[in-house]
Amino acid sequence: MSGLSLGFDERIQEGCRSVLQTTLLLAASNVFMTFAWYAHLRDLRGQPWIVAALLSWGIALFEYLLQVPANRIGHTSLQLGQLKIMQEVITLSVFVPFAVLYMRESLKLDFLWAALCMCGAVYFVFRS
Repeated sequence: MSGLSLGFDERIQEGCRSVLQTTLLLAASNVFMTFAWYAHLRDLRGQPWIVAALLSWGIALFEYLLQVPANRIGHTSLQLGQLKIMQEVITLSVFVPFAVLYMRESLKLDFLWAALCMCGAVYFVFRS
């Protein structure tokens, strides 16, 4: 169905569905991205950097296989700035548990301050 033939309620439902799909795909994508970017710091410390880079690149392929469709779906109902801020909020939501649980970093109050800044960004980008 084209966007013009849909009623108001159907357009709202379609928009909500695309935002939900985008959120889930970006969350999964961010798990791969976070491991690609940081897991080698723990798991491949003794390996040459090229080994870490190649393994990270292989993991990042799966990130892109989820991230590209997520952004395409999301851009049907979200503006580019909204999509970017959504991505950053999801990134922080994935990174903090990764840092604490996988990398064994201590939970810091700075994570809370960063999250509060993100809440401000979400407000300003989505308020219109």
